[in-house]
Order: sequence, then C-alpha cells, then structure tokens
Amino acid sequence: MTRPPSHVPPTLRGAALLHDAHFTKGTAFTAAERDAFGLRGLLPPRVLTMAEQAERVLRNFRGKPSPLEQYVFLSALQDRSETLFYRVLIDHIAEMMPVVYTPTVGEACKKFGHIYRRPRGLYVTVEDRGRVREVLANWPTRDVAIIVVTDGERILGLGDLGAYGMGIPIGKLALYSACAGVDPTRCLPILLDVGTENEALLHDPLYTGLVRRRVRGAEYTALVEEFVGAVKALFPGAILQFEDFATENAIGLLDRYRNELPAFNDDIQGTAAVTLAGLWAAGRVTGRGLAEQKLLFLGAGAAATGIADLIVAALVRDGLSPEAARDRCWFVDSKGLVVAGRADLAPHKRPYAHPHPPVGTLLEAVEAIAPTAILGLSAQPDTFSEGVLRAMARSNPRPIVFALSNPTSKAECTAEAAYRFTEGRAVFASGSPFAPVELFGRRFEPGQGNNAYIFPGLGLGAIACGATRITDSMFLAAAETLASAVEQGSLDRGALFPPLEKIRSVSALIAAAVVEVGIVEGVARRTGQSAAELVAATVYNPVYRSYLA
Repeated sequence: MTRPPSHVPPTLRGAALLHDAHFTKGTAFTAAERDAFGLRGLLPPRVLTMAEQAERVLRNFRGKPSPLEQYVFLSALQDRSETLFYRVLIDHIAEMMPVVYTPTVGEACKKFGHIYRRPRGLYVTVEDRGRVREVLANWPTRDVAIIVVTDGERILGLGDLGAYGMGIPIGKLALYSACAGVDPTRCLPILLDVGTENEALLHDPLYTGLVRRRVRGAEYTALVEEFVGAVKALFPGAILQFEDFATENAIGLLDRYRNELPAFNDDIQGTAAVTLAGLWAAGRVTGRGLAEQKLLFLGAGAAATGIADLIVAALVRDGLSPEAARDRCWFVDSKGLVVAGRADLAPHKRPYAHPHPPVGTLLEAVEAIAPTAILGLSAQPDTFSEGVLRAMARSNPRPIVFALSNPTSKAECTAEAAYRFTEGRAVFASGSPFAPVELFGRRFEPGQGNNAYIFPGLGLGAIACGATRITDSMFLAAAETLASAVEQGSLDRGALFPPLEKIRSVSALIAAAVVEVGIVEGVARRTGQSAAELVAATVYNPVYRSYLA
C-alpha cells in the first residue's frame, strides 16, 4: 500500500525537513510537530491548513501572466512541496492539465534550458556507455514502479528537442500521480541524450544537453540495450514507457522489448487506445458501429499505424477477418495516398497499402475514398482545410473529425473550423484542448482525446497487479472502459470523452479492467484480492498526516 508518509526519517529535522519536498508540510506543521522536529522559529507562527495553503497557490497561479509562467510556478511548487503540488493539481485538474502537459509543456520543452531550476529525473548519455548501471544506481531509491524515457527526437509535433525533451517524462509522470494516483516517489523520468540535429539547440548557449549530432545505428542500439539491462537489474518489475521516439526507433524498441519486461510505447499504444475509445463513442452519435466506418489517416507514422493496428485487433475480436479489418483503414502520407503500387513504403505502412490508383492530396483522397472519419496525426496545422471539411460533410451526415496532433499549434484544424465548415455536424475531438464554440445557435464543447485518459489508469493497474508484461488486450480493455464512461450528456454537448474532473475515477475503472486482463492472461504476479481491492490498495492520495505517534 502506498500512502503519503506518516513518519519522517529520524535524522530529518529542522531546516532539512522543511526543504525536503516529499516530507515537508511547510506552514501546516502543527505546534507539537514544530517542537518535536526542531522547527520552532523556522516558520511563521500561524499554522495553516492544506486548504489555506492551496488557496494561496491558486491565487498565485491565476495571477501569472502566461501559461509558461504558470508552468514554471507549478514546477517550483513540485520541487518545494510534493504533497501540496499534487493536492492542488488533482483538485483543479481541468484548469491545470493544459499547463502541466499539452499544450504548454511543448513551449516549456522548447525553452527548457532557459527556465531550468532544479534537476528532476536522470540523464543517461551516449558518453555513459559501459557504466549506465552506475548512473541509474545514483537514483536515491530502488522502489521504482514506472519509468518514462525519451531520447527527445520527436517531442509532440515539435520535432527534435534533444535534452530539452526531459519535460515530457516529467509531465507524463505528474499525470500518472494526479490522474490515477501512482505514488510520485515511485516514478522515474529519464532522458537518453544521444545528441540532437536541432541547429538552434546546437548553437544555444544555455542548452543543457550534449552539443553533438545524434548517434545512430549500432552505437545507439548498444546504449539502449545497456540501458534496458540496467533497468531490469536495478528496478525489477518496473514498467518502462517509451515516449516521443522517432517512428523507426519507436516501433523497433517496442518490438524488441515488449516481451522482455513490462514495456509499452504511449505514442503508439496509448494514442491508439484513446482514439479507439473516441471512435466507439462517436459511433453512438453517428449510429455507425466501428465495422461500418471507413477511416482515413493523415500521417502514417508510428502513432497512426498504431491506432490502425488496435482498431484491426478490435474488429478481428468482433469477428472480421484481418484483411477485412485492414480494409477499413486508409492512409495519406507526405507523398499521397498509401497504395499497393508504391515502392517507397516503410514496413509498418505496407499492411495498409490497398489496391487503388495514385492520389496526391488529402482532399483528393477524401473525394476518392469517401471516408466516414478523418484522423490527423501529421503535426501539420490547418491541413484539414475548408475544402477537406466540406467534402467530409457532403458525404456524411455526421462526419467524424479527429485533429489529434499536439500541441494546439500543430492541430490539423481548430474546433471552430470543424464545426463551421460542416454546418455544425462534425463529431470532433482533438489532442490538445479547444475552448467551447458558439455557432449556428448552438454551443459545442469538444472533448480532448488526450492519452492522459489511458496511460495513468493502465499504469496504475499494471502496478497494482504486478504485471510482467503490458499486453494488447490491456489497451483494448482500457479503451472499452473509457468509451463506456462517456455519458449521454457529454455526447449531447459534443464531447466524446468524460469531463477531466472525472479522470481520476475513470482511471480507477481502467486500472481495475487492466488488472482483470492481467489475471486472465497470466501476467499478474499479485492475484490474492479483487481487481478493485488491488487498485484501491495502490492509490496515492496527497494529504498531510501527523508525524507524531
């Protein structure tokens, strides 16, 4: 069972206790605790409650002039008082998640060295070859439940940000704790620094990473192999989440390690699960089941084909042949429609290369294929143009439009454009949040198809049951659970996902579903209790507890 600390180490007293982010309560230390731990005089005399501290945090947060300043403020709070940080984040998740994660985290990553305050997580560099285990051993605890690792090459839709990509593992792990209750002391963010091709960073005097070109090929593979071996040795049983790797590495690393330890790739599998959930929810609006959809993807990288793979798995489970299931999925990449006659296709695209004459543009593909849904994973803003959206509206009474690229600046279209150019008939979701839209005498409140609806609950469930592998069935179960949690009122307002205020309860349901899959598939090491009991016993809840017996 993981809980906030009920006691402090006997050597932690006075100023050291006050400045320990995990144990401090700041001005909430009681008079008796101040006497017991040598705090008398080190704090203002009034004892404040956590609620009063949170009110001060909120006033300061809301007074910041920009989302980036709010991000810096919350990062400082996390460094200073972990329990208070998570209390405020949980209680105001809808307001703060766009700051802690997308879209603001993208801006924070671009300026990471310029807003750097205190170290968080571990940096493993290509120069650490031969001693990676020694580097990982510097982490102060072995009780690590989950690791999020990136090499910074494909940060959101922003591209290669090198060591500045550390903001992504930090943000993801904050959401594990806030959205699902994974104990933050058991979370480890890691950046694999193998260099960068970003010219601006290579000439940035404040860049915090290795100033060198990216290592590739055998040297890169050897570093990752050594890193994974060190993880298995030092943190046995820890979940390893690969995040924001370029397509080739993302697919290759997932294939290489998914059966060796509990590993997954959120860009591929988490994105797939949240998108599948959105499509199931959209089906309740359009009246068309998943098997009746024809999907056209803009972008054919790891995330896009990962979505298609999970959709195919769902359709095959429901009785379709793999061939018939794949026929529902079409792709447009930088060279046009992915068709069987093309000789330039990467292996992950070939299963979706259908017989068809060449088509050059997205608009031409929409007119030729007549899809029921378009899904954007291209990181190319405004590519769902007025012409594309009107074409979708001509062939569908309720066209499904998913603009999934992050951050907001990279979305394929805005919510307003989707509704305006389909006369308010679009069934819309996006990867980053959009404000409600007033059009045609209606108010549309689009839902955000954020992976945060999937990965925190999935991780919590895997931790709760001690999963030795993360399986495809777990992602299907997570998607089904999320889709079933969408109430009719949300659909009526235009949202295909539950309100963010409910994300913690939804994550608990997803975690229980993942535990049940783990038990059925024989990959769970803890099975002595019900799924709900295992999950409840694992959840972290940030409250202050008395340090006196």
